[in-house]
Amino acid sequence: MPDIRQLAARLAEKDASLWPEPNVSANRLGWLEVPRQLEKEARKLRSFADSIDQETVVLLGMGGSSLGPAVLAAVRDALGEWQGRRVVVCDTTDPLTVSALPLEDAFILVSSKSGTTLEPNVLFDYARSRVSDPKRYGVVTDPGTPLERLAGELGIDHVFSNRPDIGGRYSVLSYFGLVPAALAGYDIAELCGRALDADREEAVQLGLDMGEAARQGRDKATIVVPEAFSSFGLWIEQLIAESTGKQGRGCVPVPTTEPEAGPDRHVVTVSPATAHELGEQFFRFEMAIAMAGHVLQIDPFDEPNVAESKANTNRVLSELPLPVLEASEPAALDGWLAANRRPGDYISVQAYLPFGQDEALEKLRRRLRDANGNTATTAGYGPRFLHSTGQLHKGGPNTVLAVQVVPRRPSAEVGIPTKPYDFATLIAAQAIGDHESLLAHDRRVIRIAADDLSELA
Repeated sequence: MPDIRQLAARLAEKDASLWPEPNVSANRLGWLEVPRQLEKEARKLRSFADSIDQETVVLLGMGGSSLGPAVLAAVRDALGEWQGRRVVVCDTTDPLTVSALPLEDAFILVSSKSGTTLEPNVLFDYARSRVSDPKRYGVVTDPGTPLERLAGELGIDHVFSNRPDIGGRYSVLSYFGLVPAALAGYDIAELCGRALDADREEAVQLGLDMGEAARQGRDKATIVVPEAFSSFGLWIEQLIAESTGKQGRGCVPVPTTEPEAGPDRHVVTVSPATAHELGEQFFRFEMAIAMAGHVLQIDPFDEPNVAESKANTNRVLSELPLPVLEASEPAALDGWLAANRRPGDYISVQAYLPFGQDEALEKLRRRLRDANGNTATTAGYGPRFLHSTGQLHKGGPNTVLAVQVVPRRPSAEVGIPTKPYDFATLIAAQAIGDHESLLAHDRRVIRIAADDLSELA
């Protein structure tokens, strides 16, 4: 039996030998310390938030820069615990969603760890074509990035330089999560305090159990949350999938608000009651997934397959016009799943469609789950998932049935000021690039053409 106390101590001491060599933990474990650091900066963050006049915040980001803030905003709204600024997170390149952003009356926060990620950069370009006043912008990024330099050139005063030893998916309790949290009205000291009070030995045990379950074939990590916390799935999906889905191994995150069982399921119930309890859950799962990587003998801090789809997208965009890929009608989906499904598989619905179809997406997820013998089923928007669960789809076990849902026609014509293509072309290229990456890893994938998810209901 593993010594839980010893493992917790080794993690706290940043012991790189917890994971196989080579690993990147040497510059990825700052998340262990950042809650205490930012607890001390709570007043500074509150003062910043109080200085902002706008009642709406639009956050432009992708992956770890956006998913934590999206959860914090959605849970606060669902619980209605207090009044605060509305936070709108944009982590898509869908033209209809982008064109509908309430930028004119908003404070715009641009978040990117590297400062070079395509999506937040083009969204920033677009936002500046509508709002030029630098006082209406803030930036969160790592030190010395091109985004930090650009913010200085533009005269943006609110620039938060994050500590660079934190990977994106572990960054929710750093500036990337807590700057938007402060703007949304959270008590930053309480969020950090909750994180620091997390039971570290329990978190280690949680991760060991999850990793061991995956080794025994129960690799569908089914995270059951209360309805008001349904958005927690956005964050936990990335943390689990991008951390563990590599070398043909991994835990497949299946967030749900209702019990789901099966021989390949490992069920974890999460029962927070207040929005500030998210601080504890964020830190608890960060520790747990680091330890799941220890059990699976993988590096939980790298993401070797994420760059593939990005490279494919860039190549497709450099060779315009876009290639034409065959797409089936919605009626073909059920037959394709029946013909291709094997025991232990999971279904991944990847909707390259406008945001705002969450209810329909969840309804479709449950229909496909039930119609396929309770097969674990996940669903999300593209290109959002490319920076989260996309790592698992290519690097994890070859058990995914990927269902790309692409529009028959662009939802809107929205140009990108600095590019020779528009947002519709960009999101189409991202779908094509990921399709190529899935096929390169011998994954089973179908493209379905539909303008509305109700066509698949």
